Parts: sequence; structure tokens; C-alpha cells
Amino acid sequence: MPTFIKRRPDAPAGFFEAEAAGLAWLAEATDGVRVAGVIRVAPGEIELERIAEVTPTAEAADAFGAALARTHAAGAAAFGSPPEGHTGPLFIGRRPLTAARQTRWGRFYARDRVLPYLSLAVQAGTVNEREERVIRAACDRIANGDFDDSEPPARLHGDLWTGNVLWARDGAVLIDPAAHGGHRETDLAMLALFGCPFLERVLGAYDASAVDLGAPLRDGWRDRMPVHQLHPLAVHAAGHGRSYGVALADAAGRTLEL
Repeated sequence: MPTFIKRRPDAPAGFFEAEAAGLAWLAEATDGVRVAGVIRVAPGEIELERIAEVTPTAEAADAFGAALARTHAAGAAAFGSPPEGHTGPLFIGRRPLTAARQTRWGRFYARDRVLPYLSLAVQAGTVNEREERVIRAACDRIANGDFDDSEPPARLHGDLWTGNVLWARDGAVLIDPAAHGGHRETDLAMLALFGCPFLERVLGAYDASAVDLGAPLRDGWRDRMPVHQLHPLAVHAAGHGRSYGVALADAAGRTLEL
């Protein structure tokens, strides 16, 4: 089987081990999205199954959406919980990702998924003082439970932008997770934020599959996308330029309007 080796000599301790644990945890979901197989992992490198990519189709998008609903439905121990059995650090991209075991989503999301990266963005100069006030106000609403619901923690990929969804002959394959327990709308919002082939087919098939699983998406989930996009935008604002700071503040403003 063809394989692909990723190496990073300066990788912090546990970096590739976290990736391997996330992939294994996602792969455990019954009839969930296929993930790239891990051949071996060692400090500073990971060897993965090489995915032969093809042009995505509408049918593959339908299958991806349905399978993603099943991955999420596999659940997690708590909001912020790491992959089961993983005791090392977590990462999103090259940045640390806080593990938590919260029963309230809003408190976890504001504290551990937005505010740490907002502070870095402010230090980097990509978010100004006025924008920071708006973002913190949105986080206050989130932390106070304004967007909490009764949904249990979902098994999230956690970094589900289009570059981490590969299309093989037998359908979508996930790579590079920042896997943790979270709200399923966060993965969907990230797909929408950074684009995905046949996005509406993916989302439609997801919703239909969620209905079949007895857990349809709640009314207004599309309106709440700005709330769930605060995390990826904050991560990007921390290290990828001023435009992401502007987008982060805009999403926070739209959150305050809900």
C-alpha cells in the first residue's frame, strides 16, 4: 500500500501522536466518514495511508454528509474531551488546543476555543481594540449559555476545512483532525466557512441522515453558523493576518445580532 510520511523535526512532544489518536477515534464511529489509515507514528513523524485523489462528485458529497452525521453521533465523553484513551496534548494546526471536560457547551467554547486565540490575535495586532470588545461581548453571551441546548457532545473532526477532506474513488477521506468532543454545528460551520465541493449536497445529506438517526438539526442552525465560526476564525486571526481579524469581528457582530 502506498504511504505518505510527514516529518517535523521541531514538533512539540505528542504532536503526531495527537493526530494518530484523533484519526483512530474518528475511525471507530460506526459507518462514519473514512479516515486516512495510520501506519506508524513516532516523535517528529507519522506515516499514513496515501490517498489517491479524484474529482469529487455530487454522489460522493451525499455519502460524505450522511457519514459525517454518523461520525458525530458516535459521541464524546464531554465538551472539550480528547479522543478516548489519549492523555497527551492536543493541537489545531500547529497551535495547542485545550482539552476540557465540560458539561456546558457555551462555557467550554468561549473559554477554550475562542478566547485563547483572541488574546494571541490581539498581541499579533490582527484584532484592534474596538473589534476585541465586540468579540469579547459575543463570548460573554456564549459563555452565559445563550446558545446552549440539550444536544450531547459530538465526535468532532475539529479542523474540518476543505483541505482536510480528500476525495478518493470510494468517497471522502478525512485527514489532519483536531479531534475532540464538541457541538456538531461547529464542524458544519467550518465546512461552510472555508468552502467544500457540493456543500449544499453535503449539508442536505447530513440533515437527512441526522433525521434518520433521530437527532435532526435544530431549527436555526444555519443562522448560528457565525457563532460556530468564531473558533476557526480566531485560530486564523492569531497567525494568518489582519483579514481574519476583520472576519472574526464580523462573525462576533452577527452572533450578537442573534
